[in-house]
Amino acid sequence: MKPLARCIAAAASACLGLLAVPALAWEPTKPIEFVVPAGTGGGADQMARFIQGVVAKNNLTKQPIIVVNKSGGAGAEGFLDVKGDKGNGHKIVITLSNLFTTPLATGVPFNWRDLTPVQMLALDQFVLWVNADSPIKDAKGYLTAVKAGADKSMKMGGTGSKQEDQIITVMIEKAAGKKITYVPYKGGGDVAVQLVGGHVQSTVNNPIEAESHWRGGKLRPLCVFDKAPMPYKTKLTATQAWADIPTCASAGLPVDYVMLRGIFMPPGVTPEQVKFYNNLFDRVRALPEWKEFMDKGAFNQTSMSGPTFFEWLGKNEQMHRVLMREAGFLAQ
Repeated sequence: MKPLARCIAAAASACLGLLAVPALAWEPTKPIEFVVPAGTGGGADQMARFIQGVVAKNNLTKQPIIVVNKSGGAGAEGFLDVKGDKGNGHKIVITLSNLFTTPLATGVPFNWRDLTPVQMLALDQFVLWVNADSPIKDAKGYLTAVKAGADKSMKMGGTGSKQEDQIITVMIEKAAGKKITYVPYKGGGDVAVQLVGGHVQSTVNNPIEAESHWRGGKLRPLCVFDKAPMPYKTKLTATQAWADIPTCASAGLPVDYVMLRGIFMPPGVTPEQVKFYNNLFDRVRALPEWKEFMDKGAFNQTSMSGPTFFEWLGKNEQMHRVLMREAGFLAQ
C-alpha cells in the first residue's frame, strides 16, 4: 500500500474507533439534593445523613449530597416537591411508609407512582418501649395494663398523626379492646426524649431512634413488631442485645408491622440516571460502615429494586389502604 493510501486507511480506522467508543454513563454534574419528607432526628433523617457522610468519606460521587428536610403536611411537602421536579436527575428522596399513609390520610394529590422507584435500602423495625422505671416488664404486661385501665388512660407517643406509629397504636387498641391516648410529636428523636422524661408511658420508636437511651439505661424494650426476632447478637446493655427482644406476637401482643426505607427520584428521569443511583446505593450497602449502621439500628436488611420493588410497593399500598380504612384514617 502506498504511503498516502496507508495514511487515509489509518485515518478511517481511527474514525471508526471513535464511533465505537460507548457514550459515557450519566453522572451528576451539580450537587445532589437528598429530600427527607420527615423531621430531623428521626430514622429517615439519620439514614439520609449517614449516607451523605459515607458517600463523601469514600468518594463515591464527584458531587456532594445535600440533605434537605421537608416535613410539612406529614411529608407531603417533600413528596410534592419531588413530584413537581420532573426529569431532575440531581434530586432523590428517602421514603418512609408515609409514602402510602400521607396521601391516604390527607387526600393530597400524590401517589408513589408519581415518582420513579430506585431501591429499597432496608425495612425498619418498630419496638414497643416503656420508661426504664415503668412497672411494665414485658409485652404481655403492657397489654394487661391497657386492658385493665380506663379508656385512653395509657399514653402512647409517636411521630405525626395517621402515620405508622398511630397505625400500630390502633392495632394495639384492637388487641386490647381499649382506647389509647396517642400524642403526636414532630420526629422520632422527640418521641424518645418524651418517653425518657415520663411525659408519655410508651412509644413504638424505631430501634435507631431509641438505641442511645436504651444503652443509657433510660428506656426498656418490650417486643419488636416483626414476624421474626432481630438477628443482632452484640450486647448493647449489660444483659441484652437486639436479638434478645422477643417478637410482639410471641410475647402475647398479636401485632406486626415493618416500615420502608427506600429511595425514589422525580418522574421523567432517564434509565441511565436511575442506574447511577442504583449503583451508588449498591456500593453504599457494600461498605463496612453500612453493616455497622444496620447493626446499630437493628434493621431488617431486605433490599430490592426494579420490577420486584415495584410489585412490593403495589402490595404494600393496598395493605396500608386496608389498615387506614379500618383505623378510620382515610381522607373523606
